Amino acid sequence: MTWIDTHCHLDQPALFEKIERVIKNSIKSDIEGIVVPSVSPENVNEVINISQRFDLCSLALGFHPFFSDRVKDEDFKILSLLLIEHDAVAVGEIGLDKFLDNIPLNTQEKVFKNQLDIADDLELPIIVHARGMIDLITKYIREKKIKGGIIHAFNGSFQQAEQLIKLGFKLGFGGVITYERAKHVRSLAQNLPIEAIVLETDAPDMNPSWLENILPNEPAQLKKISQIFCKLRGLDTQVIADTLRRNTIEALPKLGRLYT
Repeated sequence: MTWIDTHCHLDQPALFEKIERVIKNSIKSDIEGIVVPSVSPENVNEVINISQRFDLCSLALGFHPFFSDRVKDEDFKILSLLLIEHDAVAVGEIGLDKFLDNIPLNTQEKVFKNQLDIADDLELPIIVHARGMIDLITKYIREKKIKGGIIHAFNGSFQQAEQLIKLGFKLGFGGVITYERAKHVRSLAQNLPIEAIVLETDAPDMNPSWLENILPNEPAQLKKISQIFCKLRGLDTQVIADTLRRNTIEALPKLGRLYT
């Protein structure tokens, strides 16, 4: 019984400074694979190096809305070449964020739409940051006819989830489901079609309840997070593990040959 962490930032200092121990902890905790997305032109090479160094890791390459003001036109061409050269499993982490006061929405949109074009050209799925912007992101995904992927840290409505599922997307859930006070997200994880769900840690962020304000999150915590998910769904752990593994490979098909 193994698990795939569909979203983890191993390049961040809190994890990278002890990365060998983080990888060993992951293996001990039955983590079969870790998807490591880039977030900016500056950290693309770090993510590539991690994926080359550790067989457990696969990479996605993209520019996060937090850093969209740093992206130059030539960065898109470089991104396309690197996605091909390094056989990335997705374009990501990309998206839009409603709550960025320092970066205008039109700047975010330009970077996001250019990356959707790249995903379309290369026939790659996407990994999406969608804080407060699910409807607009869904609109762009539909217009570009993107071939699926993962909506990271989903916390939208059931209606929004339904639209994204129809477009071929899986919805990512992580440490938030371990908090009893997170009633809406727990309800989503409990009641959405299980075929539409994948698990993630977003480490070193999105700490589960047992690490709240104590330690950085890491992929090894996914096993315990999965146990909470099993309780929410009321299903056998092996059934959950098999289903989520299948969901993950459907969302990111290249993982099917990386983790066998």
